[in-house]
Amino acid sequence: MRIVQVIVQLITVILCIGGCAGAEDNLADARKSEDYAPSPILRVSLPATPAPQKKVIDKKFLAVMGALAATESMRYTTRTLVLENEKDAGAPWVTSTPAHSQYVAKNLLIFMAEAFVTYEIKKPHAWLPGDRVIRKFWWAYPAAMAGLHLSGAISNIRTQAPAMCETSDCQMP
Repeated sequence: MRIVQVIVQLITVILCIGGCAGAEDNLADARKSEDYAPSPILRVSLPATPAPQKKVIDKKFLAVMGALAATESMRYTTRTLVLENEKDAGAPWVTSTPAHSQYVAKNLLIFMAEAFVTYEIKKPHAWLPGDRVIRKFWWAYPAAMAGLHLSGAISNIRTQAPAMCETSDCQMP
């Protein structure tokens, strides 16, 4: 019984070796025939080239946002000066002036939010219907706000000193 198992294993190994050698010969023949056989021409379709991306932050964006920043800072500065002058003059409606660091930080956050919204409006969005029309008017909000801030700054500059009243509430100490 033991001899039969050894013979079966030996025959199996010989068949495996012979089969592998035959397969390698067939593979080599197939490779040789592929080298000289005409290959079919495959038509390759290239993907459509994407349109060049427009820059969102360009000279126009920087100019419009710079004008907005300048008019906002002018309005905030003139308003702070008006409040300080009214407090020094003894106006009863001004009890304190805001701290400069808190005032600047708050208004800087507001400007950053405005710049981010303007950036997002100008940036193309594939999922948004009518995106081309919306993107054309990215400058409308910053331009309108720049006009409002300039108007506010001019009215702050034109503010006159508080008129002294006759009552004891308005008198300077």
